[in-house]
Amino acid sequence: MSRLFDPEVTDETRGYARVVPEQGIESANQGLTYAVPASLDGLAVGERVFVPLGRGNHLVPGYVVEISQTSDLDRSKIKTISHRDPGGIRLTPELVQLARWIGSFYICPLGMVLVTMLPAAVKHGTGAVKKKNVRLIQPVDARVDDPAAPAPSGSTAPELSTAAPVRLSTLQKAVLATARRMSDAGTPWLEIRELADEAGARTVGPILSLIQKGYLEASTFSDVRSEPLEVTGQADDLEPTLQLTDSQRNALDAVLPALDQGYRTFLLHGVTASGKTEVYLRAIEKVIQSPRPGVIMLVPEIALTPQTTARFIRRFGHHRVALLHSGLTAAQRHHQWRRVREGEATIVVGARSAVFAPVSDLGLVIVDEEHDASYKQDQLPRYHGRDVAIRRAQMAGCPAILGSATPSLESFYNTRLSDPARKYHLLKMPVRVPGATTPRISIVDMTQERRKRYQNTGKAGIHLLSLRLEMAIRRTIEQGFQVILLLNRRGYANFISCPDHGCGWLMNCESCDSLMVYHKHARLPEGGFVRCHHCDAEQLLPRLCPECKKKVTVFGLGTQRVEEEIGRKFPGVSCVRMDSDSMRHGRDYRDTLEAFRLGEIRVLIGTQMIAKGLDFPRVTLVGVISADTALHLPDFRSGERTFQLIAQVAGRAGRGTDAGEVIVQSFQPEDRTIKMAAAGQYEAFAMEELEIRDQSVLPPVARMARIVVRDQDFDAAIKRADALGQGCGRAVTELGCEVEIRGPAACPISRIAGYHRHQVELIAPPPRAAARLQALLAHLRSAGVIRSDHRMAVDVDPVVLL
Repeated sequence: MSRLFDPEVTDETRGYARVVPEQGIESANQGLTYAVPASLDGLAVGERVFVPLGRGNHLVPGYVVEISQTSDLDRSKIKTISHRDPGGIRLTPELVQLARWIGSFYICPLGMVLVTMLPAAVKHGTGAVKKKNVRLIQPVDARVDDPAAPAPSGSTAPELSTAAPVRLSTLQKAVLATARRMSDAGTPWLEIRELADEAGARTVGPILSLIQKGYLEASTFSDVRSEPLEVTGQADDLEPTLQLTDSQRNALDAVLPALDQGYRTFLLHGVTASGKTEVYLRAIEKVIQSPRPGVIMLVPEIALTPQTTARFIRRFGHHRVALLHSGLTAAQRHHQWRRVREGEATIVVGARSAVFAPVSDLGLVIVDEEHDASYKQDQLPRYHGRDVAIRRAQMAGCPAILGSATPSLESFYNTRLSDPARKYHLLKMPVRVPGATTPRISIVDMTQERRKRYQNTGKAGIHLLSLRLEMAIRRTIEQGFQVILLLNRRGYANFISCPDHGCGWLMNCESCDSLMVYHKHARLPEGGFVRCHHCDAEQLLPRLCPECKKKVTVFGLGTQRVEEEIGRKFPGVSCVRMDSDSMRHGRDYRDTLEAFRLGEIRVLIGTQMIAKGLDFPRVTLVGVISADTALHLPDFRSGERTFQLIAQVAGRAGRGTDAGEVIVQSFQPEDRTIKMAAAGQYEAFAMEELEIRDQSVLPPVARMARIVVRDQDFDAAIKRADALGQGCGRAVTELGCEVEIRGPAACPISRIAGYHRHQVELIAPPPRAAARLQALLAHLRSAGVIRSDHRMAVDVDPVVLL
C-alpha cells in the first residue's frame, strides 16, 4: 500500500490541478490530478491545457476544473501539465460549473460536455491572425511641425541622440498627424494597416520607419479574420416609443422589477403577433444599463436568426450584438465567440449551443419558441437547451423568460406547481398588437374532397391541393399578396412500391426498419434517387420491382411534390422550397427569407422551419397541406406537436393590416387536436392533455429517462437489454424508490444504420419525481449498469421516443 503524500508547493511545482481530458473518459469525470509547473503560474479554472495521458504519455487537451495547493497522492506518481493552449483558450468558471451539472444530470462524461461548450473553430484557431497595433509616443507636436526637431528623451530608438535632428517625409508627417488626431478622438491604438489607409500611405513602410525612429510604439495582438456577417431583415422594427398594448405593459410590469431581484422564471404565453419580441427588447434595454449587462437570447431554428438579429442590431447596434449558430463559417463563429469572451458584445443571439456563450455578468436569459423540439440535442451530451438555459440563469442569479404561443406542456405544468421555488410565473398576452388581424381558419375534409372530385371527374386519386386551397392561392396571388404552404415531410414521395397488389413489395432501407423516400432530381437516371431519412443511405431509384420485375411506382407526399404542383398549376409564379434539403448553408436561409420579405418570392413552401417566428406582413394565406402527418406516431407527444405546428404556422397569416386566412387540410377533421388547434384553444387543449398524462403517468406529471441499447447482432442486443432491465430492477429494490420500469422492448424503429435497438424506460411518478429519478440514475451509473457510449444511449427527459 503506497503511503499518502502531501508535498509542499516548491519552486518547481505551483500547486496541483484536476484536469478533465477531452476524450470523455467516464472515470475522469472528477478530473485527473496533475502538478502545475512554475511556468504556468496563475493557471485558472476553465483553461485549456495539454497533459500527458496513459502509459505512452501522449499529450491530450483537457480543461482545468479545480486547483489546489496540496494533493493526497504520491508526488512521484503525479504527472505534470505540459503547457497551456497556445491560443489562450479558456472557459469561464461559471461554464465549468454548468458543465458539471450537465454531465451529472444528463449522464454524460464531463469531457464531452466541455468539448461541446467550446466551438471547434475556436479550438482550431480558425481565422486567427497576428496583427500589429501602433500608437504615438508623446510628446510629438514639435517634431511633427518641425522635421528637424530632436527626438524626445523617452525615445525607444537607441541609435538616436536626444539632440540629433530627425527629418521626416511628407507621408511620415501625415501618419503622425493622423495618429495624433485619432488619439485625441479617444482611439490611441490603431491597427497598422488601418493607420496607413487613414494617412493615405500605400504601404506600412512609413509607419515601420517611424517605429524605428521612436515616434510610434508597436504592440502585437491576436485577432480573428473572417468575412463580415451579412444581416438582413425587416427595417421597420418597432420603435421604443411605440405605444404598448395592455398585455405588453402588464408583462413588463412583472418582468422589469424582477431584473435585479435574482433568479425567477417567467413563461410568456402570447398568441402569435402579440408582441412578445417587443417585451424581450424592452427588458434587454434595462439589463444593458445595469451592472450585469449580459444577455443570452435563444431561438430554435437557424431560419429565425437573421430576422431576430436584424431587429436586435437595429435596436442595440452592431457593436453590442453577437450571432452564434451553425450556419456561420468557422472563422465567423470564432470571431463572434471572441467578441463575446472579450466583452465587446454583451447580447448573444443564437440557436441551441448559444447557451454556452462565454457571457460575463449575465443579467437575463431568454428562450423564444421554448416549446420547440430542436432545443433538445439528439447526441452526446443529450441536453435540452431550454432547461440548460434555465439552469444557467439559476447559477447566475438572474431571470429567465420563456416565450411561446404554444408553450410546452412541461413549462405550462410548471406554472401550476405549488412549490414556489419551482413554480414558473405565467404572463398572458391573449390579443394581437394593433394592425395585426386574427386570421380566419377553416378545416377541409380531404376524404370528402376526394369523393367530390371523383363524382365530378370520374377519376380517383389524392390531390395535394383541395379546391378551396387552390382557389385561395389563386386569389391571394392575383391580389398581390404572399402564400406560405406547410408540409412537414421532405422529399417527393414517401412510398416506393410495386404496383401489383399481389406482389406487395415496398422499398425499405437495407440498414433500417423504415421506408426509403424518393427525391426527384432531373439530372439523374430514372429522374431521381431514394434516401433513408434515418441513416442517410442513398441509391438511384430502381426501375423494376426486384420481386416481379414490374415497373415501380412512387406515391405519397413531400415538399418537392408540393413545389412541382404549384409550378404546374400556377406557371410563372415565383415559388421556393425551404427545407433541410434545399437550405444547406446559413446564407441560403438568409437569402431566401430576404427575397420573400422583398416580395420576390410569392409562394414559400416548407417544413416546420417556416412554421414559427417569421413575421411577413404581406402573407395573407397559410395552407397546411396535411395536418395528419405526425398525428399517429407511436409517441405520446404526437398530439401536442401536431397542435403546436398547426397553431404556429397559422400565426404567420394576417400579421399586417390585411386580413389573413388559414386553410387546414386533413383526413381526420373531427380529431380533437386538429379542431382545437384551428380554434386556437391552447389552454383547453393543455388541460385535457395534462389530465391524460396524469392518468397514464407520463411527463410532465411524471419524469422519464429512456435508455437505448444498440448492437449489430440481434441476439446480443436482446441479451444486453435484458441485463439492463435486470440491473434497473435490482437498483430500484436496493434504493426502495418508487420508479416504474417499462421494458425491455424493441424501439418503435427497431433498427437504424445496422444497429438493433431495444429500450428500457424509467418513469418516476410525483411527488419529487425529478429527485427520485436522478437518485436512481446516479446509482445505476456508479454501479456501471448505465453509461453513455456508442452502445448505450441514456436520454433524460426524452423528447423523441422513436
